Amino acid sequence: MKIINQLMKNTVIFDMDGVIVDTEPLHKKAYYQHFEELDIDVDAELFSKFTGKSTRNVYQMIKEIFGIDTNVEDLIQRKRTLFYDLFDSDPALKLLDGVEVLIKNLYSANFQLILASSAAKSTIHRVFKRFNLFPFFSHLVSGEDFPESKPNPAIFIEAQRLSGNDKSHCIVIEDSTNGILAANGAEIFCVGYKSENSKNQNYDTADLVIHHFDELKVEELELI
Repeated sequence: MKIINQLMKNTVIFDMDGVIVDTEPLHKKAYYQHFEELDIDVDAELFSKFTGKSTRNVYQMIKEIFGIDTNVEDLIQRKRTLFYDLFDSDPALKLLDGVEVLIKNLYSANFQLILASSAAKSTIHRVFKRFNLFPFFSHLVSGEDFPESKPNPAIFIEAQRLSGNDKSHCIVIEDSTNGILAANGAEIFCVGYKSENSKNQNYDTADLVIHHFDELKVEELELI
């Protein structure tokens, strides 16, 4: 009979974009379609600072930097419309390589899985419905419920609270600098997923860095 070590990890908190599914190219395309409509020039350096932030926080920054008069809610709704048009029409959108196997293996091993994403609730539900992920996750936490985005740790602190477990029993999987810093701020062990899609992100403060999900073994995660 297996004796459960009280120090074992038993909860994995996933980011979504760039970890479970790569909607970042669709988001980027929608943003730049909107930037063109707004007649503003957002360079690559500025855009990289948006990674891990909620749409609301992005447009708050855009308004401050470019002096746009349009209210944030209208900006969010227009970008969301552009994104959903792309989401529904792009057959190439798929789960990232290896993540479905990892999710199912963790679930089968009785890990609690929680999503903590800066994405809007409507986007999260769209992704989870398309890829049938609802059965595997106990809680879905959206960044739209928090006044500040990652790197503020609030979203991970809430995910850990919902888990009912101590933070020492939790692991965060993140792909962005802001997400990793948020996990650091929440004092939760962070796995940095550095994929071929990762650009201009810093993984120095991640507790473990991986390049593919098959590097994560369930039995090893329990003992991290």
